[in-house]
Amino acid sequence: MKITRIETFPVFNGARNNLFVTVDTDEGISGVGESGLSNRELAVIGAVEHFKPLLIGQDATRIEHIWQTLFRGGFFPANRVLCSAISAIDIALWDLRARRQGIPLWRALGGFDPHVPCYAGGIDLDLPVDALLRQTDDNLARGFRAVKMKVGRPSLREDIERVRAMRAHLGAEFPLMVDANMRWSVDEAIRAARALRELDPVWLEEPTSPDDVPGHVRIVREGGLPIAAGENLHTLHEFRHLIAAGGVTFPEPDVTSCGGVTTFMKVCHLAEAFNLPVTSHGAHDVTVHLLAAAPNRSYLEAHGFGLDRFIAAPLRLEAGAAVAPERPGHGIEFDWKALDAVRARSV
Repeated sequence: MKITRIETFPVFNGARNNLFVTVDTDEGISGVGESGLSNRELAVIGAVEHFKPLLIGQDATRIEHIWQTLFRGGFFPANRVLCSAISAIDIALWDLRARRQGIPLWRALGGFDPHVPCYAGGIDLDLPVDALLRQTDDNLARGFRAVKMKVGRPSLREDIERVRAMRAHLGAEFPLMVDANMRWSVDEAIRAARALRELDPVWLEEPTSPDDVPGHVRIVREGGLPIAAGENLHTLHEFRHLIAAGGVTFPEPDVTSCGGVTTFMKVCHLAEAFNLPVTSHGAHDVTVHLLAAAPNRSYLEAHGFGLDRFIAAPLRLEAGAAVAPERPGHGIEFDWKALDAVRARSV
């Protein structure tokens, strides 16, 4: 099965930019992938164009070979932009493989359990408390049984009051995560973690700069909360540094920027060797398959940046769990006509 064509398809879906990559083959089977480096689409498109001569004519079933060629094919190893391009191509190739086999991706990856615990993630840092609670009630009505909220407002006292309001609203045993989006210094994160402990979040996510591995180690040791981190890491080696140092409790790869399905699953196996549970960031319609193949998965993030109105069969919840579909490949069937209406003519 030879690669015959690769195309990029940037869109603005009303919440953020998305960049899709399609890979066509001489057998008439196509796969679709996505890059997660939003607002850097021109750079990623340039990387995909750079890769095209290396890809046309390649055997699409040799995914690891293609991944290694793209990541190590030049003198310099791939950076974040190149890894985002590799991610989109790699996702498309895994979609192709499973479609060709006539099985869903989660089965092609080993098939652990199609029911994946799932939480609702929102962009809610600036919402007043009453609106935050209404959003939460909407998520509960949709079937979610775990919720994540943002922290990192200018006042830590305000953060604590907001989390306390959520905890009172949800009850003592309800799984509640908090996400700081790298807003704090290490000392600020430790202080915040200590203040949040009494409210018993499942984890504190991205408390500080992803590049500060020693800082993450301090936060884990001195803050007293489980830490989720990794959505801004883009290589297996970066995950190894963070995990081996003891700087993360829930490794959190993003399949659209870490190097695709190939790297995401390697991160899962690496975390398993350290007896750590894995969570995820972004692209939940693809990632549900990956966590359905990982025995050490924890929660799938279902994000507010979803593309539901452009997808024939959006993510399905059952008893608070996301269900990996049985459709071949990743099973995402896009309404390309509707997407073309929001296609980014300049990005």
